Amino acid sequence: MKKIFLTAFAAATLLFNSCSTVPLTGRSRLDLVSNDQVLPMAFQAYGEFLNENKSTVLPASNAQTLRVKTIGSRLITAVQSYMNNNNYGNLIKDYKWEVNVVQNNEKNAWCMPGGKIVVYTGILPITQDDAGLATVMGHEIAHAIAGHSAERMSQELAAQGLGAAAGAALSKNPQAQSIFNAGYGIGGQVAMLKFSRNQELEADRLGLIFMAMAGYNPQSATTFWNRMASASQSGQKPPEFLSTHPSDATRIAQIQKYLPEAQQYYKK
Repeated sequence: MKKIFLTAFAAATLLFNSCSTVPLTGRSRLDLVSNDQVLPMAFQAYGEFLNENKSTVLPASNAQTLRVKTIGSRLITAVQSYMNNNNYGNLIKDYKWEVNVVQNNEKNAWCMPGGKIVVYTGILPITQDDAGLATVMGHEIAHAIAGHSAERMSQELAAQGLGAAAGAALSKNPQAQSIFNAGYGIGGQVAMLKFSRNQELEADRLGLIFMAMAGYNPQSATTFWNRMASASQSGQKPPEFLSTHPSDATRIAQIQKYLPEAQQYYKK
């Protein structure tokens, strides 16, 4: 009994001491996985994805690529400025930002830990304008800044009783490595970790602020999400971008609640 108590106490102490807060929102999150551990895996996965899809990665001179990269650059500059000015610079100091556009009909976009971004051409007809695209990219960047991937990995490690093992390099822990591989589809098409509804809404909130910081009117986000809602209700398979996400009505209602906060950061 004593041994069980001590084990439980040690586990509770580990979890208590392995929490951090999300920038801007202040939400407490489980943090068993550090950037030193997860970023090398993310960079490797991103490189493998680009290599496996090199025939569909649009060249830097492509008009769509130039537009996406320009918007991405504004968002990245805004995020870097905020993080560095608010004592969060250590969270992104090892980021290697990169933006690529892939010719793919999927209505999708994602940002891996470390700032590795991909936008699929399939989502561009729905984003329509720069503000719509900034909504998407801001949302995905927010997942990375909020550490949602590392948080999900930490939750999985804790569930498997591997919390203590997270202190060692993940690459040396087969079970921890398998969690990352399963989440990101190492060796195949990247399949991003499924985020919880709370994480999705948090990414919406942060994404609105980031796009506002970058000079895009956050009020445009509701127009974009209404278009996404229409795309998912048109009898087609729901866009991957919306899988496991909050309902359209919930998301749009929450975004409207977040707008006054985001509007404070908006400078034309």
